[in-house]
Amino acid sequence: MNSIHIVPFAQAHVREIAAIERACFADPWTEDGLQEELDNSCARFLTAVDENGAVAGYIGCHTVLDEGYITNVAVSSEYRRQGIGRQLVQALLERVHDLAFITLEVRVSNEAAIRLYQGCGFQPVGTRKKFYRHPEEDALLMTVTLQATQ
Repeated sequence: MNSIHIVPFAQAHVREIAAIERACFADPWTEDGLQEELDNSCARFLTAVDENGAVAGYIGCHTVLDEGYITNVAVSSEYRRQGIGRQLVQALLERVHDLAFITLEVRVSNEAAIRLYQGCGFQPVGTRKKFYRHPEEDALLMTVTLQATQ
């Protein structure tokens, strides 16, 4: 098992993250789209890198006021089943003390991801019908409360 470090998303990660996106998602983010996130003051992205600096995965989160929304969590195929997805989610949760809650959508068929999110404190709160394309599928909406709302 490789030694993994969670670091802030940086310019050096864009190309490798774009490759992970293409491998993982039917509608991947482009390098240009990822590049824009570097300058987005509402974006909080973290990258998992191995001891050689290779990108193993990443997590993206957008914020509005005290609300967070996880855009994507992705781990490169050669690094899967090593707990990196969990490390990324937990690292994000540890760094967002100013947020009241974070939401995300996950394909209803993605049982492994649902278990991961539940293990990190997310709870199902609803369903978004036909949210995903390629193939069409409902999304389970999940939320974790981080602090008491005022």
